[in-house]
Amino acid sequence: MPAFNSNLRSQITGLETALTKSTTIREVLAQVPALGLPDWYLGAGAVAQTVWNELHGFPLDTGIKDLDLVYFDPDTSYAAEDAFIQRGKHLLGSLAVEVEIRNEARVHLWYEQKFGKQIKPYASTEDAINTWPTTATAIGVRRDPSGEFIVYAPYGLNDLLGMIVRPNKGQITRDIYERKARRWQATWPNLRIVPWDL
Repeated sequence: MPAFNSNLRSQITGLETALTKSTTIREVLAQVPALGLPDWYLGAGAVAQTVWNELHGFPLDTGIKDLDLVYFDPDTSYAAEDAFIQRGKHLLGSLAVEVEIRNEARVHLWYEQKFGKQIKPYASTEDAINTWPTTATAIGVRRDPSGEFIVYAPYGLNDLLGMIVRPNKGQITRDIYERKARRWQATWPNLRIVPWDL
């Protein structure tokens, strides 16, 4: 993919080209608007790992355990989130990969129990993406109603397209980062892992 160390327009085009080669991602981007999720993105590992698969010459679904579909709804009740989850299962349940639908407005309610650390409530989906564990995976994509490819990447696309795994230390712990990096490199050996202390 020639978009590494290129201008942003070329990088976005390269990203879109890689992602739309994936039948699964194409279907998600086409179907999700029917769910009516507010401020939604397909993000994190599924986006990065599809790109890494393309760059490694692997089948595009290699190593992808699930698809993270995130949105932001001020209604932080579990019932409201579950309604979207159930609609998503109905709409996307035939995909080969599970789709995890999460309201980023609710994350602070369960984060401490799962990760042992209290966090402040997010103000938007973008605010949540800002905290995701690595610069390469802090990314969200979607299509707007006109079909335009929209990208939110607070740390840019160069690390993603260059297969550089760098910690985003705002929220992740060293242990979680290092475990993720080891697991990812076992699947995608050409990843360049930036040590936590650099």
